[in-house]
Amino acid sequence: MNRNLKIRSLKLKVIGRKIAAIFVFSFFIFHFQLLTVSADEIKSRAVVVMEASTGRMLFAKNPNLKLPPASTTKLVTAMVVLDRANMSDMVTISEEAANVPSLKETRLRAGETLTVETLLNAALVRSANGAAFALAEFVAGSEKKFVQLMNRKAALIGASSTKFINTTGLPGKGQYITAHDLSKIMRYSLKYPVIREIIGKKEAEISTEQGRSISLENTNKLLWSDNGAVGGKTGYTRAARHCFVFACEKEGDVLIVALLGAPSRELLWKEAERLEIKGFAVVANNEQPLVYFTRADYKSGSGLKAKPKNNKKGHIKISSRKKTNKIKTSKKENTAPPREANKKTKDKGLAKSVSYRIKE
Repeated sequence: MNRNLKIRSLKLKVIGRKIAAIFVFSFFIFHFQLLTVSADEIKSRAVVVMEASTGRMLFAKNPNLKLPPASTTKLVTAMVVLDRANMSDMVTISEEAANVPSLKETRLRAGETLTVETLLNAALVRSANGAAFALAEFVAGSEKKFVQLMNRKAALIGASSTKFINTTGLPGKGQYITAHDLSKIMRYSLKYPVIREIIGKKEAEISTEQGRSISLENTNKLLWSDNGAVGGKTGYTRAARHCFVFACEKEGDVLIVALLGAPSRELLWKEAERLEIKGFAVVANNEQPLVYFTRADYKSGSGLKAKPKNNKKGHIKISSRKKTNKIKTSKKENTAPPREANKKTKDKGLAKSVSYRIKE
């Protein structure tokens, strides 16, 4: 009897160990898959993961591909406003501002009066287009004049491949941004304590001087699921698809993640989380950053003039040793790095050791 109990107990222990081993193996595979990110697995048309402290790119797909900015535009709108207005200044909503297309719950009424602070909350938390337009009128007299200030600000930041035509990111001809520029803009906007505070709010309650209250819920869903999320800005139009730029922090390290042209909002959140994990892994393990270029995205009407110059499949690795940079290619590869990516590497904040890959 005792012998049977011992045998049964031994069997249970063996089974328990097998289950534990399977669980550990499964967890390892899952974790490894999260850390392994390639251009093929990222469906967004362009992404950049940047180290906030240095501006160094840790991972990227099509970082210089020009795409519509959607409502990520409002980060620059907010910076220009804060450069020229006080938070307590009062703004009266014009007929034109009231008629700007906005979500129903964020529409403002002509004649209503709100503070600059209130309008910034509406523009950044719930992406209210009318609020952004009203701020532009207040600061510059017209949206057209305000946009000139926005483009100057972008140039000052170093976002040289960006052009705005309005304050909201609503569709229009001739406006574009790159994922690399968007990450620079996010990085710079964190220097504004007001912006950092507002984009980190899950919810906000604003009111007009006339007594009308508006409840706002942040469009950034990572604020609910990611404990390290600092804040960010979403965007969507049919042309731009789903866009997002955000900052996240872990053990004192801050990363910027920018995504443009995701096929769906659900996929946008998944890819944002994967890229965050990948970025922190690169920092922690001192991994070599990777920059991918996909020909299909460049051919699908992005509006980008300068395309990667490479007619063969494969990848090119650029590494540096001490003060000299050397280009290494395999026997099958006799091509130069993508011109746009390799040009003025230091100015664009790329790592000294980056692997560039061309994907079909």
